Amino acid sequence: MLVEIQDKIVSTQIFERQFVCDLNACKGACCIEGDGGAPLSGEEVQIIEQNLPKIIPYMRQEGIVAVDEHGVALIDDDFQAETTLIEGKECAFVYFDQNNTAKCAIEQANREGQIDFIKPLSCHLYPIRTKQFNDYTALNYEKWDICAPACACGEKLDVPVYKFLKEPLIRAFGSEFYNELTIVAKELDKGY
Repeated sequence: MLVEIQDKIVSTQIFERQFVCDLNACKGACCIEGDGGAPLSGEEVQIIEQNLPKIIPYMRQEGIVAVDEHGVALIDDDFQAETTLIEGKECAFVYFDQNNTAKCAIEQANREGQIDFIKPLSCHLYPIRTKQFNDYTALNYEKWDICAPACACGEKLDVPVYKFLKEPLIRAFGSEFYNELTIVAKELDKGY
């Protein structure tokens, strides 16, 4: 089912599905699995390019080489910019911590106060994927097998997707939109 909020068409799965990332279980697989990089806006490509000197210290050598050869982004078959991959596999901005968990060099540079940009919005919003149409933006829940631990954790803690993603939803669409999301969630709970 879909609901309309402002100029957004929202899948009710973001209210119905439970989700809390469990990095201990998945080891950041979303950064190293799949058939493409993280979707980027044109503005994000520019921000990453401008901040690259401050991001590079957190990157692995393989990622630095991939970015040197291909730039920070590639264009996919749908003409969408996405983060460059290392040999068609993991994101060029991935590094691994002491537990062999994939982490984001962009996000680490932000956490250490080197840059203001948190990370690509598509990563921050995951498992919500957005698609822009002429007059509206669609928000859909994307089910991916590697996120089974996150679904199990979300069910255990009883946290729906939209609550888990409060910060990135506000970052993307503003507080007013998020407040309307919570109203819709309450109405759906009541069975309207």
